Amino acid sequence: MSKDYTASDIEVMEGLEAVRRRPGMYIGSTGSRGLHHLLWEILDNSIDEAANGYADRIEVELNEDGSVSVEDNGRGIPVGIHPEMKVSGVEVVMTKLHAGGKFSDNNYSYSGGLHGVGASVVNALSKWTVVEVFVDGKHYYQRFESYVKDRKIYAGVPVEPLKVIGTSKKRGTRTTFLPDDDIFDETEIHFDRVAKRLKTLAYLVDGVTITLTDKRQSPEKKVEFNYLGGLSDFVLSMTDVKTPINEIPIKIEGEKDGIKVSAALQYTEQTDESIFSFVNNVATPDGGTHVTGFRSAVTKTLTDYLQNSKEKISFESEDFREGLTAAVSIKIKNAQFEGQTKTRLGNVQARTAVESVVLEGLSAYFADLNNAQVCQKIAEKAINAAKVREYAKKAKQVAREKLKADSAPLVGKLSSCTGRDYKKNELFIVEGDSAGGSAKTGRDRKFQAILPLRGKPLNVEKKRLEQVLANEEFRSLITALGCGLENSFNIKNLKYGKIIILADADQDGAHIRAILLTFFFRYYPELIQEGHVYIAQPPLYSVSKRKMKTQYAHTEKQLEQLKKDMGRGCEVKRFKGLGEMNPEELWETTLNPENRVLLRVEVQDRLEADNLVTKLMGDDANPRREYINEFADFNKKDNFVADI
Repeated sequence: MSKDYTASDIEVMEGLEAVRRRPGMYIGSTGSRGLHHLLWEILDNSIDEAANGYADRIEVELNEDGSVSVEDNGRGIPVGIHPEMKVSGVEVVMTKLHAGGKFSDNNYSYSGGLHGVGASVVNALSKWTVVEVFVDGKHYYQRFESYVKDRKIYAGVPVEPLKVIGTSKKRGTRTTFLPDDDIFDETEIHFDRVAKRLKTLAYLVDGVTITLTDKRQSPEKKVEFNYLGGLSDFVLSMTDVKTPINEIPIKIEGEKDGIKVSAALQYTEQTDESIFSFVNNVATPDGGTHVTGFRSAVTKTLTDYLQNSKEKISFESEDFREGLTAAVSIKIKNAQFEGQTKTRLGNVQARTAVESVVLEGLSAYFADLNNAQVCQKIAEKAINAAKVREYAKKAKQVAREKLKADSAPLVGKLSSCTGRDYKKNELFIVEGDSAGGSAKTGRDRKFQAILPLRGKPLNVEKKRLEQVLANEEFRSLITALGCGLENSFNIKNLKYGKIIILADADQDGAHIRAILLTFFFRYYPELIQEGHVYIAQPPLYSVSKRKMKTQYAHTEKQLEQLKKDMGRGCEVKRFKGLGEMNPEELWETTLNPENRVLLRVEVQDRLEADNLVTKLMGDDANPRREYINEFADFNKKDNFVADI
């Protein structure tokens, strides 16, 4: 029976109600990432004050009650009455979407904020928000609250108008908010994640000092960030586990057509290229026109430098960037990003500006006789890279032909599924033939495919692509995924919506997980970014008792609770490996979507992740040993996940 659709069915959501109804539209998710996004939005406002020369100190506090405070010594949110809204500037900023001082160039020459959306969204998704402004010797105060009354949602409603509550010699703005646990899956702000973000921002904004205090701990935990070297210090932090060719990064600064350009470069003996880019202090992990301009400048400079080389080699642009770690930061008015997530810059003029500034600075560096020895080493590295590339090209062709020849036997190794909807299909990468056999028997053949691994795969961090292609395990995996590799990669051809790593809960299993995650991070970052890669969490224990259903525990804490619930006489079985589970147990605990526990692999901070992968999976054992000694606690009984 059809239902009439009339004008009365159309809902009109007033104020910030729409934000609470659909938070994902504004902050991406209601998980940990969305939670931290609230802090980033308030923080961006303070960073914009500092970047435009109005503040030199920012303080972030994680308070005991779960709230977060951000304070700067900038100009302060305007406290005067808005001529149209007839309320204070503070109330307008906190309660009206698309209201702020960043639409024109009058207040902020360069801004990374969301043009007024940020503060109001934070207010809407918090139980309460308090804004304090210190200006002209006065201390202003206003509180906002969110609640439901008579089935109506009230989001970020001012408790009372902005008022003066005292005097103060300070200047700036302090915003404190309590994330709403009715909105978010979790409300704990992670100290380490915030510290990493603040550290990066301190590199990008000259002269700013940023402090982070965790008042939830006793004694309080406090860190401070201030880097006089700016991007040079940032690059050095990214290469601290690599062998440098130029000990001091090449630093370039300039301005063209109103676009400020800063860059720092350091070549290392390693082969990987790492370029970190920022626009108005916002990271752009997917690059954009500014990165294109930077790469073009590097290519032109080295092409000119090597034009009289005796080596008769045909160079390609990547030869000049092998082993290069660089940071590129621009300040541009009216930045145009592809998508609200700001992962890629689209301004065409940014390419021209960056290419011009970097080409001039880099050419001057290579022309300086004082740098002759370093420049020669960089040139030799490019020559060697070109030679290796030509050799690798031939080797890759052989590997591709072998990959084609080996694609038929893969049918026997891979137990494929019958489903044709890739979004529902799952590929389990299983450690060992024994566990693979149980998984093949216990799975649901309609949508679950099994690819068993024989032994530990290759650590791709230490190998070139042709060596990866020559490895049987990775050849099988690449063929099974079906979406190609590097230039031939097309995510539309992916055969599985979920790619699930299933390994034993021991040291060998952890090593295999690390190797596979390194492979996906280096060669299939899009699969991680799009949420296709998962880690299965098989239980460690089964607890059974006569006439009671068998229960499973993933941690020691869960085990103790199950034993307590079942009472005396229960039997505990410790699974030493997946091979000890029969097909029924594996299905019930690990394969069945109704019961299993999966961890989706996410990269919260690509810069930190890149550095960590190099540190843990690279050739140099000393940084790895230091990291393990500092962070690994083998006395912990519960499983843990490293948040990067």
